[in-house]
Amino acid sequence: MTTMAQPGSEYAALSREIRAAGLLRRRHGYYAAKIAGNLVAFAGAWVAFAFLGDTWWQLFIAAFMAIVFAQLAFIGHDAGHKQIFRTRRLNDAVGTVHGGLIGMSFQEWIGGHNRHHANPNHEDRDPDLVIAALAFTSTQARLKTGFLRWMAKHQAWLFFPLLTLEGISLHVAGFKSVFSAENRARRVEGALLTAHLVGYLIAVFLVLSPGIAVVFIVVHQALWGVYMGCSFAPNHKGMPTITDDSLDFIRKQVLTSRNIRGGPVTDFVLGGLNYQIEHHLFPSMPRPHLRHAQPIVQRFCAEHGIPYSQTSLVRSYAEVLRYLHDLGAPLRAADRVLV
Repeated sequence: MTTMAQPGSEYAALSREIRAAGLLRRRHGYYAAKIAGNLVAFAGAWVAFAFLGDTWWQLFIAAFMAIVFAQLAFIGHDAGHKQIFRTRRLNDAVGTVHGGLIGMSFQEWIGGHNRHHANPNHEDRDPDLVIAALAFTSTQARLKTGFLRWMAKHQAWLFFPLLTLEGISLHVAGFKSVFSAENRARRVEGALLTAHLVGYLIAVFLVLSPGIAVVFIVVHQALWGVYMGCSFAPNHKGMPTITDDSLDFIRKQVLTSRNIRGGPVTDFVLGGLNYQIEHHLFPSMPRPHLRHAQPIVQRFCAEHGIPYSQTSLVRSYAEVLRYLHDLGAPLRAADRVLV
């Protein structure tokens, strides 16, 4: 039975316990080592690319670069939540530079991501639920027409193939954002994104023959997109969507989020996003502290009758695909009736 309490009192109690455990203190040494390691890997990949020359073996470099790009993006994510430094200015600087390295707009991404955090899985307010190619609610599925309706019917099968376009989508969104007055760093980001695009294309086509160059770009961008999508998709997709604005903060965040079980390897691969519940409850908590907060939050939720979702990575994808398949079922059934 859920324990009812005055608004905010449960979260305040949990916050006091988390703060008393020292889990909100900054980890400058951790992030210095993490950033340095990522930059060495990034530079090393390009050095290896140059030395390897015009060969199909470069596709292994493309795959490695996809991993490095994702790891750099995870640092940008942490900076966006002020996990690295206390001041927004320093975090924004780290996030903007990391965004420039991989060709995406930090300001554009974090703006939408913060709106998502404020209203996770809210059918009217979460921008992560508004993706033209997919339907995440029954209402969205019913409103699809034409080719998008066909995609909604088969979206479970199309989900992973569509993720190959996520990297390109981030690039395009980044360039669009530099023309928006809402992007307060649009000049800096415009310069960084242009430098990334020009430098990337020159390097690839200078070292590789045209055919290999095109395949290299496709493999790199597709694998990066899949990696990014597979890191974020398990967190909320397939969890309950909400329209109710009466839920308190702790329930709104916990009921719509899913954790992924695992150890240090999972933590590295998913960039700490596998502790999605703890991250949503304490967005500014440094990444290495999330695993220490997890048992505290899980115990707290059990004591207060709050459902706490945690599963394996493979099972999380199964739940996501099952959810997408079920949303398309009424559309498939309707078409069979018409036939």
